[in-house]
Parts: sequence; C-alpha cells; structure tokens
Amino acid sequence: MYFELTPEVSPEQEHIRETVHAFANDVIRPAARILDKLPAEDVPNHPAFRDTLRQAWEMQLHTVLIPEIFGGMGLDPLATHIVLEEMGRGSAAFAISIAVASFPAVGAVLLATEQESLIDQFVIPFCNDSKADVIGCWAITEPDHGSDWLLYDGLDDVPPEKVAPSLRAKKVDGGWVLNGQKAAWVSNGPVATHAYCFVGIDPSLGMRGSGIALVDLRSDGVSRGKPWDKMGQRALPQGEIYFDNVKVPEENMIVADPELYPFAIDSTLATANSAMGAMFTGVAQAAFDEALVYCKERVQGGRPLIEHTEVQSQLAAMFRLVETARAISRRVMEYNYQTVTPSLKHAIVSKTFCTDTACKVAEMAIQLCGGMGLGKESDIEMIFRDAQMAVVEDGTNHSLSLSLGRMIYQDGE
Repeated sequence: MYFELTPEVSPEQEHIRETVHAFANDVIRPAARILDKLPAEDVPNHPAFRDTLRQAWEMQLHTVLIPEIFGGMGLDPLATHIVLEEMGRGSAAFAISIAVASFPAVGAVLLATEQESLIDQFVIPFCNDSKADVIGCWAITEPDHGSDWLLYDGLDDVPPEKVAPSLRAKKVDGGWVLNGQKAAWVSNGPVATHAYCFVGIDPSLGMRGSGIALVDLRSDGVSRGKPWDKMGQRALPQGEIYFDNVKVPEENMIVADPELYPFAIDSTLATANSAMGAMFTGVAQAAFDEALVYCKERVQGGRPLIEHTEVQSQLAAMFRLVETARAISRRVMEYNYQTVTPSLKHAIVSKTFCTDTACKVAEMAIQLCGGMGLGKESDIEMIFRDAQMAVVEDGTNHSLSLSLGRMIYQDGE
C-alpha cells in the first residue's frame, strides 16, 4: 500500500506488512480504545492488554529486534521498519510496549553476546515465550534524571557527584547490590519481569560513571509504584520501580567499564530512536488515514469535504509530511540496524522529525474532522494524545535537538 517508492519490496515483506496490518486493525486498535478509557491501575491486568500481548507474542512480534540465530524474527531492516510502523499505526502504546519488552534481550545480544549464560538466561526464554510471561523494560529514567542520562556532559560549577544516577550499584563479593528507584516513565514498569537497567557505579564521574545491568525484577527487594495516570498512550503501563538491596550477579552487570559506557548508551539510544521514528511514522499514517476517510464521508456545503480545494491542500500537506517521515525513518533504520556503530545523529533526526510529524498530522486531522475529531469516541482524539507523549519520551525532542547541534558543532571543529 505504501511501497510506491520502494519497488524492491519482496513478497515475504509484503506478506509481513499485510499480516501485521490486519493485526493492528483487528486486535491492537480495538484493545487500545478499551484501555484508553480505563483507570491506569486497571490496565496491566485487563484482558484487553494481556490478550493482545499474548497474541503479539504468539506472532513473535516481541522478537522483531532480535537476530534469528537467537530465536528472534531475524528480519532485515526494511521488514523491521514495516513491523514497527504497522504496530504504531494500530497504537503507539502497544507498539512501544511490544518493542521495549525486548530491551533486556537486545542488550544481552548487543553487549554480552559472548556470555552464553546471559543469552541462556535472558534471550532464549524471551524468544521462546509465546504467552507474554517474559516481558522486559528499559529502566533508565529517574525522579531526578531524564534526558540528562543521554545528553549531560557536565558543567564547570556542578560537581559530577551532584548529577550522578540515583540508582546506585555497589560492588560486593560475587556481584552487585542495587539501591534506589526508577521513575514513573518506565515503559512496561508495572508488568516487566526483567529490566535493562541503567545504574550509577562511580558517582565521582557523574553520568559517565554509569553502568548497565540485566536485572530479574522477580528478585527479592524489587517493588513497584502504582501505574502512572497520563494523558496519552494509556494502553502502555508505565510506573516506578524500587530497588532495596537487590542482588545482581557479577556477569549480569554487562557494562561496568566507564570506557565502554559511551558506546553502550549511544548504541542503546540509536536503536531506540530509530524504532521510535518507525513507530511514529505509523502514528502519523494513522492520523492521515482517519482524516481521509472522514473527509470522503463528511458533507459540507452540499458536497463531501474532500471536494473542497482547501481540504485537498491540507491533505496534500499531511501526505508530504507522512511520506517524508517514512523516507527518513526507513533510511536511518536501514543503516543503523546493519552496522556495528550506528549513527546516533541520524537516529535523533528520525525520532525528532517523525514524532513532530505525528503531532502535526494528528493536529491537522483534528482540524479537518472538526468537532468529531475532539470526541472521546474518535480515534483521532486518542491518536493526537498518544502523539503528544512522543516528543517527551526517549529524550525530549528539544534536548535531543540540542545534542544533535552539539554533535554537528563538534564534527565541524
């Protein structure tokens, strides 16, 4: 349907698109509508959430980012983009939940491939799971730390220990002990069994003294806050995680070297931002699709809205934005998902442009739909709120843009 400019799409890739497209239409979107209206604390155990995840796991969609050799879907970058985009078109909330569920497994593959015990502990069980019993999360955000995890490079008048992570890891015989908490932004926090967890190891180095641990959240000392009540992406459970003397085996601290940490954080962010670009291209497409259907049906001035030239002009502007987002996000994913050192700069471009586009197209869709676009029964209204969340999560677009500008400046020196 959207492959006019990608003539090399194979029959297998087209089949994947058709399959995920149908799943997004028939399962993901209806479930998201139900969950969007519920209190946040009811979402994690509601059948609409659990059944949708189980069906996604049965289809192996949770393994979309994992190579075939470890039991994942093992898709090429274009097919990966297709899956993420189509899930995002169904629901941003479910797309993020399904994708981030793989982060502990992806982290093990990315940073600990040679440690077979970690592959056996985190990757194989996740890929073999068909009931959504194994769910991961990316535990990075903290009450005092958000985008600064990704961007902070220190200020002369601020001691490094003042900006060090709140969740601290202390070395003990045989491993590490974690104490502290993660904030309400943790996607899948209320339901995750495992975490790709960012911790502070050497506070004297500030953020640069961070490490990454793979943590079994069923361990003694782990507790959770209540699910976060938020404006959008309400089908995505998010919430606090507390660590009280939580023991982590030595080998599970997959990044403990300050020299390795910059590569680890850049690779993680590049992977996440590239995925966000794909998913929110789908969100933008969803907003355009809903507006187009409405404009064909709604009559004003004695004829359908779509016959009015001003409406055609607005639809054309929306179409340009969606197609540009798709071109950028596909190009970035094709590069970043098949290279050892991904381009963080271009991943930031993909994330910021595509999420901004989703917001803009959803806003234009509401304008075209008028009062009907504001009603709680409208998919447009839900899509609009979901899109607004995206310019803050995975690094605020403003902060990411500042970081991108600094990278451009440094490259030019």
